Amino acid sequence: MLHTDEILSTIRMLHDEHLDVRAVTLALNLNDCAAPGIDHVCRKVYHKITSRARNLVSICNEVGGKYGIPVTNKRLAISPASALLSGHGTNAAVELAKTLDRAAADCGIDIVGGFSALVHKGITNGDQVVIESLPEVMAATKRVCASINVASRKAGINMSAIHLVGQTLPKIAEATADQRGFGCAKLVVFANIPEDNPFMAGAYVGAGEPEEAVNIGVSGPGVVDCALKRRIAFAEANGKHLTLGDLAEEIKLTSFRVTRVGELIGREVAERLGVVFGIVDLSLAPTPTVGDSIGEILKTLGIAKFGAPGSTAAIAMLNDAVKKGGLFASSSVGGLSGAFIPVSEDSTLAAAVKQGYLTLEKLEAMTSVCSVGLDMVLIPGDTSPETIAALIADEMAIGVINNKTTAARLIPVPGAKAGDWVDFGGLFGASPVLEVPNVSASDSFVRFGGRIPAPLQSLGN
Repeated sequence: MLHTDEILSTIRMLHDEHLDVRAVTLALNLNDCAAPGIDHVCRKVYHKITSRARNLVSICNEVGGKYGIPVTNKRLAISPASALLSGHGTNAAVELAKTLDRAAADCGIDIVGGFSALVHKGITNGDQVVIESLPEVMAATKRVCASINVASRKAGINMSAIHLVGQTLPKIAEATADQRGFGCAKLVVFANIPEDNPFMAGAYVGAGEPEEAVNIGVSGPGVVDCALKRRIAFAEANGKHLTLGDLAEEIKLTSFRVTRVGELIGREVAERLGVVFGIVDLSLAPTPTVGDSIGEILKTLGIAKFGAPGSTAAIAMLNDAVKKGGLFASSSVGGLSGAFIPVSEDSTLAAAVKQGYLTLEKLEAMTSVCSVGLDMVLIPGDTSPETIAALIADEMAIGVINNKTTAARLIPVPGAKAGDWVDFGGLFGASPVLEVPNVSASDSFVRFGGRIPAPLQSLGN
């Protein structure tokens, strides 16, 4: 039962601190749309999406209006496109992507994820088609997002797949050079990809998921920051000393309230759509809006410069407290649920890069304790494919060894050098291009290819 102060706190989050539901994602299995000809596949895909998702946007708007909680993004996640593309070629992949794009647009859906390949242990023909088609797919569509899982705790790290991705990213960047390589922002490379993630670009429907489900992504770094500032101000006004343990508890309580709000919305949307409710993902995903920032939370916690010593410990505390609050609030917490540090999407992080406080090496260290990884990191356009692959491999190793999800969303910006300012606009934000040290020093390592075996921790049965 909620106490009066908890109710008032939730109302304040809604009206004063602009809490919203970041994403309602309808997860839809399309495996039954397989057919010998791509035209037939596309007809079945379009019909299934438009028949199942046609009311998603209107229902989200109705439920959001009922509770006064806006749903910012309405999204669709599908089962991996690689399954539908087995036996087809890259032209078929492009046609499928265009169909997904058109179906999403006709339903008013913002983004569709699941143009995906799972290659952590090997690459099938369908996987190969997905990866090879990505430059044209990213250039030809607006709403389609892709993900590739190249590593897992049980399988190890597929270095051959990572090298292929490293070769593909510059091609995507060149294919979308008129958008400063923005196509790369719609592709994320994973270790231990979650099957129920509602956040893009990594959302897809895993093999163990139901035919249809509603997954909710709730965010609120601004809400957490306000809660911490109130707690600190109250303690100072009353002559009390707060410890980091006290502040972690405040983060946990705030996350609890935010998760409850998200599950309330998610369950009602699912009921109205006539599908099962999946999970609520409480991830502190920042936006470029000033104040809606992970970096601002760290400043409130006493880290004056994001990237300074102590930043990794502060992110670890934040991530842990968010997860504890979410798990206490709901038995249906899933996805990623933690703190994101996407550089261009967080104005404070972008400023820290510009001022020289945050480097690629420190950012990588912080990914060992956050919920994603090297996210929305802009790098020079002439970075070699092998160096890109090596950056991805390092991030995958963090995930595999620590049995956590990690990811890389790297954007080699055509024609850009370290320090150049690039603005993608909207939620994708702006950032300087980060310097990549020791370019091409890892080329021979990457070219060995093969698979780095699973670590000792994989023998957990």
